[in-house]
Parts: sequence; structure tokens; C-alpha cells
Amino acid sequence: MKKLMLIAAFGLAAASAQAVDRVQVDKSIELKDGSTVYIFKDGKMGMEDKLGRATYMAPGHVMETKDGKKIIMNGNEIWRVDELLHKDHRGS
Repeated sequence: MKKLMLIAAFGLAAASAQAVDRVQVDKSIELKDGSTVYIFKDGKMGMEDKLGRATYMAPGHVMETKDGKKIIMNGNEIWRVDELLHKDHRGS
């Protein structure tokens, strides 16, 4: 019984963390190659490729925006981007 309660509590905490993360995007920036970088309110970044999938980008990598500016990847928040992209496809 304790194990079941612990699992339920952990699941609730995880669901709450994910729900909060959806509103944590400060802004999104389109890149020259068609991908999008999401900048979260804590300064970390995550990337969506041009096909709409959360994708890896090495921290420190220099990217070029559509308007020609250069930005440097800070972090690699794939799981946060994946949650944003699939928020309507997963059960609550």
C-alpha cells in the first residue's frame, strides 16, 4: 500500500512539473535552416527541427536566426521541447 501511494505521489509531482513547464517558454526564435529554438524563462534552450521534432543541439553551438543574427545554444532541454510539442497528444 505504501508503495502504491509513493508511486501515485511521484506521478502527481511529475505531472505538475510538466504542466508548469508548458508556460515556461519566454520566446521562440526561427533559425535560417527552418528549425526553432525555444528559450525558457530560466535561460535554458531547446530545439525543434524543421520537421517539428524535438532535437539535440550541443550546448555552445552557434546558430543563425532567420534575420542573420547569431545566438549560442545554452543547455539542451530536449525533454521540455518534446513536452511542448506533444502536450495535446498525451493523457493528463
